[in-house]
Amino acid sequence: MNRIKEILEQKGIKQVWLADQLGKSYNMVNSYVQNRRQPSLEILNQIAEILSLDVKELIVSNKEAQINN
Repeated sequence: MNRIKEILEQKGIKQVWLADQLGKSYNMVNSYVQNRRQPSLEILNQIAEILSLDVKELIVSNKEAQINN
């Protein structure tokens, strides 16, 4: 699981903009944001760099995910 949606909302950034920065389709980024598909570590690192974050901020730990389910 990832926190991309939450972070984009906090920063006021649109998925379309992130898709453009990544060179990915809106549909692909939307699938990451909705947690229907998980980005590779390479893509997570690119997203973290674009958003000026540590990549750890984009990830939900396994323990945290189990608690929320």
